Amino acid sequence: MTRARRIASAAVAVAALAVLTAAAGPAQRFPQPEFESGYRMPTMQTPPARSSLWQALDVALLAGALGLGAWLALRRRSRRGVSLLVLFSIAYFGFWRRGCVCSVGSLQNVAAALADPGFPISWMVIAFFALPLLAALFWGRAFCGGVCPLGAIQDIVVLRPVRVPRGLQRALEFVPALLLGLVVLLAAGGADFWLCRLDPFVPIYRLHGDATMLTAGGVLLLLGVFVARPYCRFLCPYGALLGWAAALSRRRVTITPSECIQCRLCENACPFGQIREPTPVRPPEPRERGMLRLALALFALPLLVAAAALAGRGAGPWFARAHRTVRLAERIAAEERNPAARRTLDSEAFRSMGRSNEELYAEAADRVRFFRAGGGWFGGYVGLLFGGNLVALSVRRRRTDYEPDRLGCLSCGRCFLSCPKERERLKRRPAADPAKPSP
Repeated sequence: MTRARRIASAAVAVAALAVLTAAAGPAQRFPQPEFESGYRMPTMQTPPARSSLWQALDVALLAGALGLGAWLALRRRSRRGVSLLVLFSIAYFGFWRRGCVCSVGSLQNVAAALADPGFPISWMVIAFFALPLLAALFWGRAFCGGVCPLGAIQDIVVLRPVRVPRGLQRALEFVPALLLGLVVLLAAGGADFWLCRLDPFVPIYRLHGDATMLTAGGVLLLLGVFVARPYCRFLCPYGALLGWAAALSRRRVTITPSECIQCRLCENACPFGQIREPTPVRPPEPRERGMLRLALALFALPLLVAAAALAGRGAGPWFARAHRTVRLAERIAAEERNPAARRTLDSEAFRSMGRSNEELYAEAADRVRFFRAGGGWFGGYVGLLFGGNLVALSVRRRRTDYEPDRLGCLSCGRCFLSCPKERERLKRRPAADPAKPSP
């Protein structure tokens, strides 16, 4: 067993121990009160606030880790270094910080603050949202490679990866972008932060959480043994933002340190299916046909955007049900229609406040109006995604070498040692002088 495999096995054991510990639940200092109605005490999902000094340290370590990850992937070209950074991120950003605030969840805070100027947001949350994006604009997805704790815990279980069919992978890669729009809509509309509530790995880092989410995290880790980083590739909405930023970066990970000899060894080394092969040599296409294909795609783009916007606006009331005020108004209305219906804890709490039903209905109607408008923007965004993809497919680009995909490459460095040119570079690198002390 190689050293890397031993490290990965030990890390998997640590993750499994964390799941078992979380399932046991925390010890209660005081006995919980007993309720005859079957009410269950809610679990604490948010860790206590950290002091300003610790917040500054967290941001400084995030910035340092981003710079180190970019240096290891772009300049040092060290997969071993990236692996050590992964273990550090699991230990500090994961178990020590208990996964909060993470850059993925900060997306909701920023969306809520942009929609509501009165929404409180700290400078630390803004930093955790913005720093990985700024790093992606300059160096690619260094955050995904070794800094993100949600990706790091998946990275250590990539032991027997299988290749996902290209067509299925391309279809699933649309999901993060769709979830991005949905998460922004719900957070801006004042609905609950569903992205944090449904996070499958943060309960593992907190050693406590809902049994359903702990099970989901364990299932994703088990799936990640064979399908590398399923959450990062097919579910993470923040990853969609990072991919778009990385597509604009001037520097990005390259497979070979010099020229590509087209040996195809890097294809099998990438468990994420993000190596793009050279475009096949085809007979030259008539220019008129290519221009017609592009014109049709450009003509279809506004039609798709308009149709999807109308559909999204019509789905606004359905989106609005994610807001607790809308759900409460619907429940109160149902109890008014049927006085014999059993009242819920939420409806009882509302009646005890002495507020009028008309006031609640007015607030719910305001939320529905917001989600109608927001649903239209969300629908237009979805139409733009699919229409933009049609335009991109109608423009043929030529690749002469094997190269990582600009949007999907996670800067993990697994492809480096598969390249014969990289092995030649390492052999030519001068050995350290034993007479000189190592730094």
